[in-house]
Amino acid sequence: MITSRALGSPHLRAIERTLIVLGVVLLGWCAVQILSTWYAQASANRELEEIRMSAAASPVSPGNNRTQPIKGSLVGRVEIPRLGLSAMVREGDDAKTLRRAVGHIPQTALPGEPGNAGLAGHRDTFFRSLRDARRGDRIVVTTPDAVVHYTVRDTRIVEPTEVSVLAPTAEPTLTLVTCYPFNYVGAAPKRFIVRADRTDGRE
Repeated sequence: MITSRALGSPHLRAIERTLIVLGVVLLGWCAVQILSTWYAQASANRELEEIRMSAAASPVSPGNNRTQPIKGSLVGRVEIPRLGLSAMVREGDDAKTLRRAVGHIPQTALPGEPGNAGLAGHRDTFFRSLRDARRGDRIVVTTPDAVVHYTVRDTRIVEPTEVSVLAPTAEPTLTLVTCYPFNYVGAAPKRFIVRADRTDGRE
């Protein structure tokens, strides 16, 4: 039985102070991560708008084959208005890229181009609201040279090994990928897929 004297012992007080310090450190670390992500998103958004303004001031003939972007470079912005989802997209699906943006999956088509464009995001950050995605939802992808609209065709849950969801398609398609279940603690065992079809031309 723990007595009031034991609770007031120097040893327990030291443990209490250590736990308080640890809690403050963890809260500070979380705040730094949140601010860092916010800054990265805001900076990328400004970069995209500056590129688009520059392109509008000096228009060039649109090309159908953009070169594959280098890892970490800006790809654009993905938005699902009904879900309140808006996130900047960078090239790559590595851990560093996905900490600060939605990632364009390498070797898939770029948004707006013929084929299947794959975007990946964390279920507890940028793609948290995908859990509520449904058929008919409108998706807008803004790239440096176009604004492209898609409509959600379906959602599904697959195994991580089911890479066929990223297979090339004949028509412009967008595939959003995140982990599932959304409330799973640790490395989630499955993948949640949102498949959308392009529904208009470039703007």
